[in-house]
Formats: sequence, structure tokens, C-alpha cells
Amino acid sequence: MNRIFILLALTLAGSGRTTAQTTARPAPQSAAAHEMTINTSKRTASVQPTMYGIFFEDINYAADGGLYAELVKNRSFEFPDRYMGWNIFGKVEVRDDGPFERNPHYVRLGASGHNYKYTGLENEGYFGIGYAADAEYRFTVWARVPEGGEATLAVMLCDPSTQDERQQFAETRLKIDSPEWKQYEAVLKSDREVSHGTLRLMLRGTTPVDVEHVSLFPVDTWRGHRNGMRKDLAQALADLHPGVFRFPGGCIVEGTDLATRYQWKNSVGPVENRPLNENRWHYTFTHRFFPDYFQSYGLGFYEYFLLAEEIGAEPLPVLSVGLACQFQNKTGHASMDELQPYIDDVLDLIEFANGDPAQNKWAALRAEMGHPEPFGLKFVAIGNEQWGEIYPEHLRPFIEQVRAKYPQIKLIGSSGPESEGEKFDYLWPEMRKLGADLVDEHFYRPEAWFLSQGNRYDNYPRKGTKVFAGEYACHGRGKKWNHFETALYEAAFMTGLERNADVVEMATYAPLFAHIDGWQWRPDLIWFDNLRSFRSCSYYVQQLFACNRGTHVLPLTMDGRVVSGQAGQDGLFASSVIDDERNELIVKVVNTSREAQPLTLRFDGKALRKGNTYKITPTVFTVDDPDGENTLDNPERYVPVTGAPQLLTGDRSGFAFETTLAPMSVNLYRIAL
Repeated sequence: MNRIFILLALTLAGSGRTTAQTTARPAPQSAAAHEMTINTSKRTASVQPTMYGIFFEDINYAADGGLYAELVKNRSFEFPDRYMGWNIFGKVEVRDDGPFERNPHYVRLGASGHNYKYTGLENEGYFGIGYAADAEYRFTVWARVPEGGEATLAVMLCDPSTQDERQQFAETRLKIDSPEWKQYEAVLKSDREVSHGTLRLMLRGTTPVDVEHVSLFPVDTWRGHRNGMRKDLAQALADLHPGVFRFPGGCIVEGTDLATRYQWKNSVGPVENRPLNENRWHYTFTHRFFPDYFQSYGLGFYEYFLLAEEIGAEPLPVLSVGLACQFQNKTGHASMDELQPYIDDVLDLIEFANGDPAQNKWAALRAEMGHPEPFGLKFVAIGNEQWGEIYPEHLRPFIEQVRAKYPQIKLIGSSGPESEGEKFDYLWPEMRKLGADLVDEHFYRPEAWFLSQGNRYDNYPRKGTKVFAGEYACHGRGKKWNHFETALYEAAFMTGLERNADVVEMATYAPLFAHIDGWQWRPDLIWFDNLRSFRSCSYYVQQLFACNRGTHVLPLTMDGRVVSGQAGQDGLFASSVIDDERNELIVKVVNTSREAQPLTLRFDGKALRKGNTYKITPTVFTVDDPDGENTLDNPERYVPVTGAPQLLTGDRSGFAFETTLAPMSVNLYRIAL
């Protein structure tokens, strides 16, 4: 889906979608007519290609159990409880002298001593394993017969809840024939859809078998990659057409403590030898408690860079500044004389992404993993939501050393965890003193905050350090889910980002993903279960803006003022851009009021020439219930719809378009030049 555009308020029979009437209609007597003027001759700012992007953090089972397509939990028996995720039966023994240095544990399956006491393992996956009908699954395992000879390992796809005669609905047998560790592979085909299945391994015969790194992937991953991404979720990211991709977090970059911070060097190289990491979010929320939430690092920095490249986004890695999560730690941070290894992680990452394989070991590793050409890294963020004097003190040597060696890399600092206040006011001047290229602002705020922030960036300095709105979402008071109303207010706020594109160069909604059975934080952009997914109303707002970013901002005013929800503007927000690449004018108007409002768009300037005929294509995103949301069972209940192109009329005073804005609607108008 490349672009999604909207009509207005007719209900399509049987579809549940809401569209909007694109022809002018009489407005309620209480609604005043509004006229907005777009100056097509004056370009006030360039819109960066990175303006609208995505932020990935492994929260809500976004990586393991989500985007990362591995279906087996605790595949290398490295969880603190070695059998977590597994049901064991018969004679099973954990050992720790395996073939992979950083994942030393494996299990030995031995004969139970009785013909009818079977030995084996059964993996529960992440809230069960989802099997799609007629889909193929690639099973791999590292195995050996420690005493020599030949052993048989039965591999089964199972549905424990079935009422059929057999729980296993697909089965194959592997001959394990070497006393040395080898990887074995089989492809099994599912003949049915199962949402909460299992993977069962069963020893056949009496010859013991050692098994390690038990893995199961759909064959049909994103772009067919082995160790790849879940196809529908990766496609949802690609359909956003993001300009920037921030990863891997977030708070997991900091860690619950420094020992559990995300360390990118552990996430590259052979996947079998990437060590387990404790996820920052597994113990955090006692009301949404998931003590089996760990990071396999199967989705690591190589995979992040590759995904960014494939979806056309600039990669934006975030690395530790040597400070653990300050919400959870008052002490335990790296001292100033302990920072060099953290700085080296940044310097080495730049080489991993951009370096010459013949000159640098990290660049050589990238090439060995399959990407000899550089990834073209341009941005690095250092630190996440740190605050206080300790943060700029720690950040300074990072900036000095990166600037000295890689002056072309843009460095991103933080304004802390708040959208305003003492921490925020202290850090912004400090970031400017240090010469940060951008500052990462975060705001998870209620409806009133978003409606009050239309002019947030109007008075920021126009030169020097720029803004990265790195994490934001409207959190409804008492309605903390992905309903349309919050998406509407996010759209209103985004018009202010766009109007101030000379200040704001990047913006990413957060969080990105949530498993319907394993979420800890909401709202979220994309929801999924083991087989299905849906895109929230906020997703479609992000997509509308990202797919209609434009290249330059054009002035848009109403009664001589910018349209930012100010007093007397009846809850209207608006921005306009010209797109030199597509040769279009694009206007975005958000009506946050609960009244229909008549509107005239008047175009002044040279872009539209008298005597020519132009067409305007209207798009509106509106719903029949402000609390409504998309769901797994009805994933496209609310989507934008595009109306038919209409003639844009012109007279001596210029070109104008008359319409009526639906109540609580996001409206987009494209004019082909």
C-alpha cells in the first residue's frame, strides 16, 4: 500500500469504513466559514527526507515473538531457567560444554529405559506458535550423537488443543549421524491454521542425541531472508515509507543496569553465538508481568541495518552513554575514567556500518555477514532519556572523539524524559554548548497537551541544533488505547512539525509494535498476534504524512496567522508543502472540533498559472466513533479513502477550492502541477 487517501462521511455498505463527501455542502449555521491562503511562490524551509520515520524498541514482544520471525523461545537453553519455554519428558539433561562459546548450554536426550517412556522436548513458543495453513516452516538444529552411531529425532508440528486423533499434524524424522556438532535442517508443511501450537522433538530409539540452538522459522520471511523478519510486520514498516529508522531503543539501550544494557557487539556475527540478554522490560511492570522476556539478539544490528536499507530509511542507532536507566538507578553508572569502552563501541559501530573490510575488523565482519558495501550510516544517538549534570559530562568525550575521527556523522543528544520543565530546560542549552546536531525530545502526553502544542516550535532558534521528536504519542486520559481521537490530535500536532521543518528534521511515533497477548505499554502503532496483525488509526496518520511529506514548506495562513489551533480558529490545524519530486502541491488540514466546518482553500503565487486547468484530489480520515479502533478481527474498519479528483477553479483573484470539513477529520488535498 503506497498511499492511502480518503473520501468523507458516507458509510460504505457492509464495510464499516467511513468516507467523506468531497463536494461543498451547506454548513451548520453555527459554523463560521474559514478561508486559508497558501502562498505557492514562497518556500520557507526544506523538508528533510528523514522528517517522518519509525522507532523500534523491544517492548511488548516486538522483537522475539514479533518482528523477528523465530518461533522457538529459549532455543539455546540459555534462559536462567534452562527449560523455560520447554516441556520436557523422559531422560533430559542440560549440559554446558556446547560448541558455541557465548551460548554453552545444550540438552542431551537419552533413552528412558522403557519402550513406552519417551524422551523429548516440546516448545511453547511465544504465547503459542502460530502455523498458517499451507505454509512451510524451516526447522534447524545443531546436534550430534555423543557416543557415535546413528540416532533418529522426530520433529513434529503440534496442536495440543485439537480434538482430532493426532496432535501432530506435520512430522519428519532426522537422522543424526555424526559425533561432531553439525546443523541439520528439514522443511515441514502445515495443512491447517493453528494459533497456539507447539513444536515437539522426540527421540526415537535408544541412541542418545545432543541438541542445541533449536530453531523454527517460516520459510516465507520478509524478502526470503534466513534468520529473517515476519513478513506482514516488516511489510507494514515498508508501507509507512519511513525516512529514518531508530533502533534498538529506548530504555533497553540503558538497561535495568549497565550489565543488561543493549550491547551491539553481542548482536552480530553467527546467530548461534549471540549471547542472551535480559530485557529491560521483563520485570518492569508488575501489573503486566513477563519474567520470561529476554533478548536472543537474533534480531541484531546487522539485521536492523539491513531492514533500514530495504525499507528505504536512514538507520539511526542509539548507543549507551555509560549511564544505566536513571529511573531505576541513582548509582551504578560508569565513571568518567571507565567511559572509553563505551566510546569505542560508538567508533567501532561507525566502522561496522561504513568501514572498509580490508582495513577494519568490524567492517570485515559486516562483509562476512553478507554486506560488503557500506550501509551509509549518517546519524548516531548517544544516550536515551538521561538527565542532570551527569549526562552532558558523560556525553562530552563521546562528541569530541567522534567529531575528531568521523566529522561527517551527525550526533544526537537528549533533552531528557519530559517535554518541558526543569530537566528539559537545563539540557537544551547544554546540548547546544556541546554542539549536538539534533536533540531528541520525548512526549507521551494527554489530549489537551497535543491540542496546545500547535505553536511549539514556532519560536525555537532557526539556526544551530535541530529537533528530533524521537518518541511521542497521545495518551488519552482514561482511554489509553489506539482509538481515533488520539490519532486525530497527533495529526494536529504533526502539522506544527511540518510547518517548522527548518527546526524539526525527524519525528517518530512510539512504541512501534505490541503482541496482543504480551503487551506492557499502549497505545502502539501496530498490533499483532501469532498469525495476524492490524494497523492502528495512528499508523494511518503517520502514513498519510510520510507519504505526502513534500520537499519544501509553503506558507499557509488564515486571517494572517498560521493555523495551529489558536483562539478563534475553531480547532483547525494546517500545513502545506510543495513536492518537487512528484510535482504536486499538498495541503493538510485537521479539524479537531466536533462540528463540520466550511472551508475555502485559496492558492496565491506562481505555482498555479492562470488559464491552466488543475485537478485537486481530496482525502479525509474520519470515523463514526471517536473511541473506535481497528482490531485483529476488523483490521480495516477505519482507513483513509481517496476521493475522485475534482477541478480546481480559477478566476482573476487566483485559484480556490471550496469544501466542508467533516467533524474530527484529517484532510489531505493534492494538486498535480
